[in-house]
Amino acid sequence: MEKIDLKTIKKRSENEFKKAVDLKELDEIFKKYLGKKGEITQILKTLSKLPNERRAKIGKGINELKNFLEEKIEDKKSYFTKATEDKEEWLDITAPGKKPVVGHLHPLTLIKRRIEEIFQAMGFSVVEGPEVETEWYNFDALNIQKDHPARDFWDTLYLKGGNLLRTHTSPVQIRFMEKNEPPFRIIVPGRVFRHEATDAKHEVNFYQVEGLMVGKDVSVANFKAVIQEFLNRFYQKEIKLRLRPSFFPFTEPSFEIDINCIVCGGKGCSTCLGQGWIELMGAGMVHPNVLKNSGLDPRNWQGFAFGMGLDRLAMMKYKINDIRLFYSGDLRFLQQF
Repeated sequence: MEKIDLKTIKKRSENEFKKAVDLKELDEIFKKYLGKKGEITQILKTLSKLPNERRAKIGKGINELKNFLEEKIEDKKSYFTKATEDKEEWLDITAPGKKPVVGHLHPLTLIKRRIEEIFQAMGFSVVEGPEVETEWYNFDALNIQKDHPARDFWDTLYLKGGNLLRTHTSPVQIRFMEKNEPPFRIIVPGRVFRHEATDAKHEVNFYQVEGLMVGKDVSVANFKAVIQEFLNRFYQKEIKLRLRPSFFPFTEPSFEIDINCIVCGGKGCSTCLGQGWIELMGAGMVHPNVLKNSGLDPRNWQGFAFGMGLDRLAMMKYKINDIRLFYSGDLRFLQQF
């Protein structure tokens, strides 16, 4: 059995207490002597192997040393804690103030508010609708046939009970026309959901802006004028646009809207794939069947509807090349706005 020199341990610990400058070093001293693998703890484990007479003598000395260490640790701990509190309470009134960190709106929220502001200035009302929809409002009432690919499980997110997460904001058109008598003009900003792979240009969850204007003599010319004015105000410069014939079940005639590339000014770049034009939205005159399904007589009323991606508008305005950045929660990205 090695000789147990309690006096040397006590003297060594006293020097270590004098040199300790903070709570972290004090904690290291505690672990060294009184921790699970500390010197005092290890000595206590060997007492059972000593003769009775020596065990009593060594045990008494260890208890005295243990009490000494605990008192020293407690005294030092109180000293360091008080010093820290005193330091925190001291205030240098000559030091410059620290500006508090203030939160800010998400870039998609900024874009949504700007879109609403522009359309409201043109007499449009902002309308909202449920994100959980029925097949009637999401498909049937919009003249989308039973065998249309959009109804497939790999395009639409269905829920238990037969409902689904809306794939576009168009169902709000039907809900609004059921309860309101024309003429009217509305926009419907909101979140939509698609069952598709995520990449730089696609997300499972994103935002759309739906537009609808119905009256006695609303025409494509009205639509073009409204969209032209919106784009000019939104991008704060004159925007060139073109209408291309297309097909949508809920409009007739239908067309795609392209605008000249914001990045290159129509000269051709990687953003527009060298074409100078970027597809922005789908639009058209409201299909007579859609008006009928909403309770309106297509012989008396007509109008236009359009739908565009709010995320895409934001990407073009801020020149962002990946839609996933909006939903990443990365403060390095969000704090730029």
